[in-house]
Amino acid sequence: MSTVITLSHGQLRERFAELAETPAILKAFDFARARMSPVLSNHATRSWIFAAKIGARRAEPFDAEIVAVTTLLHDMGFTPHGEGPHRFEVNGANLARAFVRDLGFDDRRAQLVWDGIALHATHSISLFKETEVALSSRGIGVDFGTADYAILGPTEIAAVVSAVPRLDMKRAFAACALHLAETKPETTYDTFIRDFGERYVPGYAAPSWVDAIAAGPYAE
Repeated sequence: MSTVITLSHGQLRERFAELAETPAILKAFDFARARMSPVLSNHATRSWIFAAKIGARRAEPFDAEIVAVTTLLHDMGFTPHGEGPHRFEVNGANLARAFVRDLGFDDRRAQLVWDGIALHATHSISLFKETEVALSSRGIGVDFGTADYAILGPTEIAAVVSAVPRLDMKRAFAACALHLAETKPETTYDTFIRDFGERYVPGYAAPSWVDAIAAGPYAE
């Protein structure tokens, strides 16, 4: 069992120079840590670090505050604080948009946060959106071993995991997905959680677009 290591924002910045610091980032960091389990909080923190590292390799500038807030809050839809009637990404995005609006973000920047969270697990869209949305999605993906893992490399990844341990991440994250597949299946049919439901949840039956189109109200 991994030991929980809880580093402050300042301690993380001492280890990872790529991390930005603003009042909004500090508030998001504390907000997420107070409301997420240690596993999800550490996942969010690692995602931020990975996104910042990928961003530092880019020639083009980006809004580091947007990327930080997006990655730190991206899984709030898995928590009781982000409950709602929609898919977990949208529930979390709604919470985060309200959070940043209270901090004074304008509509454009608040929408970037919303998009980054709502689309973070849909790489076929998010990677072609604004730089901040794409960077957030890429950083989050590294924590699951997506292609950007190879860009950072094992030594750099190991330093992040040492500072912010995974804490049985694979099992714990699967449990989050399974909980939604079991308790709110209708919110999971068009998300990656469908894969968990179909494989592990007895009676889970996602509707088929083939059937929906065939049964549509048109004669032809």
